[in-house]
Amino acid sequence: MLDEIDRALVHALHLDGRASFARIAAVLDVSTQTVARRYRRLRGEAGLRVVGLVDPAKAGLAQWMVRLSAVPRAAQDLAQALARREDTSWVKLASGGTEIVAIVHAPQSLLLREIPRTAGVTAVSAHYVLHMYLGGPTAWHGRARALDAEQQQALTPTGVLNKDVEASRALPAPADDHLLAALRHDGRATLAELATATGWSPATVARRITELRSGGALFFDVEVDGSQLGGGTQALLWMAVTPAHLDAVARELARHDELAFVAATTGPSNLVAQALCPDPAALHHYLTQRLGALEAIRTLETAPVLRTVKAAGPLAPMTSRLAPAPSRRASPRARTFNQPPVQAP
Repeated sequence: MLDEIDRALVHALHLDGRASFARIAAVLDVSTQTVARRYRRLRGEAGLRVVGLVDPAKAGLAQWMVRLSAVPRAAQDLAQALARREDTSWVKLASGGTEIVAIVHAPQSLLLREIPRTAGVTAVSAHYVLHMYLGGPTAWHGRARALDAEQQQALTPTGVLNKDVEASRALPAPADDHLLAALRHDGRATLAELATATGWSPATVARRITELRSGGALFFDVEVDGSQLGGGTQALLWMAVTPAHLDAVARELARHDELAFVAATTGPSNLVAQALCPDPAALHHYLTQRLGALEAIRTLETAPVLRTVKAAGPLAPMTSRLAPAPSRRASPRARTFNQPPVQAP
């Protein structure tokens, strides 16, 4: 379990993933060396990582939640294959290892034909994410309660939401591919490292990051082992809610400390959430006492999460963060979307 300083550091990074250790240390009233040491330890022991992500809506990408049922012997290999794709995030093994759930980011059409046709897969369903109530830039409350209001204000980046930036400049462009790829792997990469990856000057890199953040196209997320924050028991909740009450129920759930993700989707279950609780008893109490009190929830399916194979960022670190960008004669669009299809285990 993380102590008070660890939790404060995680909260600080969620507020500004690129905040310097010196700035965080000043707000937490500890030394810069303490912050740097805690950060390195959390990276090694709790999977802490800051990743720079693009808002799918700003990039013209649809988000789908894909559920695959598979026999146990095939499920883990299939989950790993999905996790290796550039267009997936939050790949999870659920339901005792017989189900894989993943978020797929696709340019308006989901290419389900790329999912391997193997005897191990017994069912596939895709659910279009219509609206996200909790998740993405919005932190799970379990990791965003360590700092007081004054500390949060001191760490909230200034000048990010800049109305003076032209709308077109605040949207991702093909020329940003190398920058965004580097930030997906390490949101705290230095300006010098990002300059090497893009072929730009450090000043140009800093300006472009500010422009992309100004309109909310680029945000920084924090990956960390939920069990270290009291979320040792995780489950995906698939709910069918009366349409007239869907928005009200979703907004209520987005305030629950037990939930880290809430989204409205298509399909028989029109509301999906991820619960993080200390233990099975706490999950049972949440399901029966808090969710059970909401009469608009007609049905509830609980799928316990066995393991998170991939979180928000890429599965593995870049081989070399300082590797220079490939020749500009290559098609940026092809580099972004032309990843190989998932192969059968």
